[in-house]
Amino acid sequence: MVDTDLFAWNRFVRSHPDATFFHLSAWRMILSKTFGLKPHFLVAERDGALSGILPLFHQSSLAFGSELSASPFCVEGGPIVADEDARSALLKAALELRHQLNARYLEFRSRTARHAGSTVKRDLYATFEGPISSDDAANLKSVSRKQRAVIRKAIEGVLRSEVDRDADRLFRVYSESVRNLGTPMFPRRYFSALLDSFGDACDIVVVLEGTLPVAAVMNFYFGETVLPYYGGGTAAARKTGANDFLYWEVIRRAAARGYTRFDFGRSKAGTGAFAFKKNWGFEPRWLEYEYWLAPGQELPEKNPSNPRYKLAVEAWKRLPLPVANFLGPFFVRSLG
Repeated sequence: MVDTDLFAWNRFVRSHPDATFFHLSAWRMILSKTFGLKPHFLVAERDGALSGILPLFHQSSLAFGSELSASPFCVEGGPIVADEDARSALLKAALELRHQLNARYLEFRSRTARHAGSTVKRDLYATFEGPISSDDAANLKSVSRKQRAVIRKAIEGVLRSEVDRDADRLFRVYSESVRNLGTPMFPRRYFSALLDSFGDACDIVVVLEGTLPVAAVMNFYFGETVLPYYGGGTAAARKTGANDFLYWEVIRRAAARGYTRFDFGRSKAGTGAFAFKKNWGFEPRWLEYEYWLAPGQELPEKNPSNPRYKLAVEAWKRLPLPVANFLGPFFVRSLG
């Protein structure tokens, strides 16, 4: 697919009911330039018009070998199509590409498995969604009672929020949060690329205690939905309810802009993030990721809760933050 076709690609995405923010063409440049991933954007056509798209990326690393995915670093990205003929054509082309690249597997990250013959992974990742009202009082009432009390206390306290168009404060807060979880951090330029590429469809909400940033999240906006995606808080955030206040401010600000749905994003089962989102009153919707494995291969297990990674995770938690931020980009590109 050539660059000039990306305009048609985005028109198709914005008109399709199953499309997501992660299907937009800007991810092609962002993931290739930031992480060195090779994009393979496949399209199906009928009578000169698009009838389906599939944003594939090839990853290759010493740790995990060769992998073909739609799409790494994204919640979703599997094929979106106008008809079943397009679906079949895209799957056939993707399987041929997997063979050409000698990839261990082909992965479609979709909410619902729709392809015969795939191996489906369920009950690992879930999303959490709900409606947003134009009335702040109604939005607050929809939150579970326990979290509502935390939010009200935070609103009455010293915390305040601001919107950023610069990644500095997000990087400072999020890198500490990620290190404390034992996970490698993205390079700062990744967040800058997201802000630059998506314009008004991407922003950062920062929570401050005085002048000190204690929590922050990068949000994506698509259709009627706001999706807080990369977020976290410092140790100080837990003492003041800043994490709850952060997501309340995302909802409040999105409602003021006319958005009507809140997508709390993907979390792994059994994690603190999963419990935090469920405690807000959202029910998990399990994702169904599909895989086609090369002969002799097994389903990928990049989950940090995998026992084989326990020692590495615990060691990463003990790294000084500057060291973790320096080393993170060398490891994170293969995780996706």
